[in-house]
Amino acid sequence: MRQSIRSPFAWISLVIGGVILAALLAFLFGLIVMALWNWLMPGIFGIRAISYWEAWGLVLLAHILFKAGRWDHRSSHRERPRDEEWKERFRRRFKDRFFGSAAEGSAGPGGPTGPEPFQQAPPEEPSGGESQGPR
Repeated sequence: MRQSIRSPFAWISLVIGGVILAALLAFLFGLIVMALWNWLMPGIFGIRAISYWEAWGLVLLAHILFKAGRWDHRSSHRERPRDEEWKERFRRRFKDRFFGSAAEGSAGPGGPTGPEPFQQAPPEEPSGGESQGPR
């Protein structure tokens, strides 16, 4: 029979399982970084090999540097309207700059679908009023 997630035993087992899984992943990431560093860095850059704990410190440092300030993943939902507002303002300014503003009544170069591909230039008019016909 399947246990309900509401039982205290199920919660305790989930917490213990999560802690064990996190510890195994931390150990594994440290081993992978140590193996890659010791395999590549001494041969390429002449840098000394590192220990497991130094590799684990590099993993922790990379986590801090590249995930800076993202401790609460729920905070990104609160910032969504501001992000959408910024995107819309960018799109509007992009269209105004490169395709003319809607106030001008312009649909952009070449009409609403854009410029025609391989459009030929009109023939040049002769200068000076002389006819360049055959003599």
